Amino acid sequence: MRRWTSAVQRVYHPTDEDLSAGTPVWRPALLRERFRVLSGKVYADCVIPLASEDLEHVLEHTRPLWEKARGRRIFLTGCTGFFGAWLLESMVFCNRKLELNLEATVLSRDPEAFKRRMPHLDREPALQWLKGDIRDFVFPDGDFEYVLHGAASTSAEAASQPRELLSTLIQGTERILAFAKACGAKSFLLASSGAVYGPQPASLSQIPEDYLGGPASLDPNAPYASGKRVSEQMCSQHAQELDIRFTIARCFAFVGPHLPLDQHFAIGNFIGDALAGRDIAIHGDGTPMRSYLYAADLAIWLWTMLLGESKPETNPEVFNVGSGEAIRIADLARVVIEELDASLGVGIAQAPVDGEPRLQYVPDVTRAETRLGLRPLIGLREAIRRTAAWHRLQT
Repeated sequence: MRRWTSAVQRVYHPTDEDLSAGTPVWRPALLRERFRVLSGKVYADCVIPLASEDLEHVLEHTRPLWEKARGRRIFLTGCTGFFGAWLLESMVFCNRKLELNLEATVLSRDPEAFKRRMPHLDREPALQWLKGDIRDFVFPDGDFEYVLHGAASTSAEAASQPRELLSTLIQGTERILAFAKACGAKSFLLASSGAVYGPQPASLSQIPEDYLGGPASLDPNAPYASGKRVSEQMCSQHAQELDIRFTIARCFAFVGPHLPLDQHFAIGNFIGDALAGRDIAIHGDGTPMRSYLYAADLAIWLWTMLLGESKPETNPEVFNVGSGEAIRIADLARVVIEELDASLGVGIAQAPVDGEPRLQYVPDVTRAETRLGLRPLIGLREAIRRTAAWHRLQT
């Protein structure tokens, strides 16, 4: 395993010697052969590392922040899924490249499962794993300057257990806030969701942070949105009392490596269809509006919010995280086809109904741009190409 991990890291994250010798950073054929020879059955249930160009992109746009965090400790929850893969791998990459001597402790109910899935991060000295449930984990010793809380699943499986999901969100936030107080944290980032706004009105093409709507309080299908709203309120209450800078990231829709292609994510389903050579079938009328931020930009935004300097406030800072460039689902499917396999088609099952309000899920990200200098850097078409390239390497 050690030999395989080292080889993976050298192909994706080349050393200075590799670069001076002209070793290629991104060569799919070389990567496939290296994995085939070294991994054998070990690789069957694993995912490959992120491409160096993506990790260099994150580093390029966060370098000053990492310098300020040199030698500090970070505590992270909810980092074993899509968000977590990007956060951990980009942190490890920046830590190695800049020799930061960072230490990240990652809370997980099953650290070994994550290590099996991402063996290139196994034995990574910057990562310390803490096994436990977010609702009752044992506090690790020592101080942590930064805490990032994202523990909650958006999977269909999690949604099928609404009471368990709600418990994880509310009791988990209560526990992590107690830990932030105990460990002397200076910055706390809550990964929330655009779902806290409830249905987006047809009159709003983009939904701003000061919109006061929300999910129906008695909707049994809204435990995720309701739990995130309560988590935000809990952060607001603690901001009144603690000398901690609280930031809330209301995350919308994303695309990139590690996004599942077989779950309830439209863009993931479309890319999966195209890679499998299948026509894309849209079961609705194709009119809902969405927008997508590439995952490397997502990592930049979240690290900026966690590591950036600002004084504690009596109310958390709230930022939408996503892209403001809206696209109809039908047009998204056509873009995927154009980029990945122009021979395929798009089928739309239903015709639009006249007078029916159009469903939307698009953020206004003006605040993130004006206050933090953040904006989408990688466009949708390039994001689709990079996501597909990473998934192709899996096979």
